[in-house]
Amino acid sequence: MRALAAVGLLLAGAATGVATVALHELSWGLVLAAVATLAAVVALPPGWWSRLAFVAGWDLMVGWLAFPRPEGDYLLSQDVQGYAVLGLGLVLIVLAIGTLPRPRALA
Repeated sequence: MRALAAVGLLLAGAATGVATVALHELSWGLVLAAVATLAAVVALPPGWWSRLAFVAGWDLMVGWLAFPRPEGDYLLSQDVQGYAVLGLGLVLIVLAIGTLPRPRALA
């Protein structure tokens, strides 16, 4: 059951990443995408199967969309908004890894 939830959250994170890249050029769109992404990450319980899966999907999709297209153009702009999206990705990774539960000691 956890694996199914992780796959669902991975896909939800990827969809949120696509929406973030699509809206990042508009000032209100960047704010909306950042707030929605951070709200989703904070609302998810910390753990390998939940928060980290969502953040991994988000970061993998945004990272994939940051590479240049075959036509030579970029989906993620190289300006303040584009770098803000990349910075948000770093904040999400630090938040997801920093809040992972501590490993339990072996008995």
